[in-house]
Amino acid sequence: MTELQQGGNAPVPGDALAVSFAWNIAGGRDVDADASAYLLTAAGKVRNDADMVFYNQPQGGNGGVRFSAGSGRGTFDIDLARLPADIERVVFCVTIHEAQSKGQTLALLEGASLSVASSGGPVALSYRPQLTGASEAAMIFGELYRRNGQWKFRAVGQGFNGGLAPLARSFGIDVAEEAPAAPPPPPPPPPPPPPAPPPSAPVNLSKVTLEKPGQAVSLEKRGSSFGEIVVNLNWSRGRKSFFGGGSAIDLDLGCLFELADGRKGVVQALGNVFGSFHQPPYIALSGDDRTGDVSQGETLRINGANWNEIRRIAVFANIYSGVPNWQQTDGVVLITMPDQPPIEVRMTEGRNDKRLCGVILIENDGGRLKATRIVDYVRDQKVLDESLGWGLRWTAGSKD
Repeated sequence: MTELQQGGNAPVPGDALAVSFAWNIAGGRDVDADASAYLLTAAGKVRNDADMVFYNQPQGGNGGVRFSAGSGRGTFDIDLARLPADIERVVFCVTIHEAQSKGQTLALLEGASLSVASSGGPVALSYRPQLTGASEAAMIFGELYRRNGQWKFRAVGQGFNGGLAPLARSFGIDVAEEAPAAPPPPPPPPPPPPPAPPPSAPVNLSKVTLEKPGQAVSLEKRGSSFGEIVVNLNWSRGRKSFFGGGSAIDLDLGCLFELADGRKGVVQALGNVFGSFHQPPYIALSGDDRTGDVSQGETLRINGANWNEIRRIAVFANIYSGVPNWQQTDGVVLITMPDQPPIEVRMTEGRNDKRLCGVILIENDGGRLKATRIVDYVRDQKVLDESLGWGLRWTAGSKD
């Protein structure tokens, strides 16, 4: 079994699958948690209401997705061969019913996981999101997606505040809000409660793919901070070498950073400069995958609670060893954070005489998070530095 981390992906074990949720409720709490699946087109939307599969509508996609509930869990039986041709993704979510009125969050789901198995077979893929201390009431746990005719599974872990209705609306389904519970009759009348805050606007969680040079997206905070910002680098699996030789590629994730106070530096495996999440630069690198066999790839974690102390971050991918052949890597960088749509950049063009790709520039734009596609292939970190006007001094380094 392969344990995925957030942003990790892997091919699925066949066309007939069982995608299962599991969780336990924190002791003594009355929590009503529901699993749901959404069949999405390339536009990130359902075709109609029938593309939402859950306890009250347990079948969709020409019978390609079927739901069965259980105690504290639910299973979606998937037949990929029966899915309509225009369905590109199947997204699996968990929501807590009446979370706001009960003051409940996903932190009450202990040991939550999403697993993928071949029908009747053992679990092949599993993902356990970090829900300890979570403030959200809904989350996209994972998704099946079609890439170049092949189906894969990705661990998403994208949370946001709200219940089933706003989540469904983000995928193009209009769900009526549930009426709030009537307060008990007062004997005698208590002091009037403070007015409830206005409901949050629905969050559009459709994935943003930056495909054109200089294309950008700007995100507003939905709360006091952006939370944990996860930048994941991943590439194709299932082969020992991308380049026809005997050694696998060592594709590394790293970044240049500049803080609000003017301090600058780099976070990368080269030179063992792994950064820090809770201290400056508030960026930490985890998962140095030297072979491409680690399903979750490599991850930069950015502390969005300290976003005001960060000015800009330039994310890059570097071929540390192996002959450059960018087209065969099918490399992709995915950025996720609570309450915001995932941002995807694919390294599709490639220059095989260059070992480094500057992928995306993340900037603090007056408190907003602005992400701009770079995808510029250069010789090394020093050349990327010069092209972006960073101004660092560089010396040779090693990961060993």
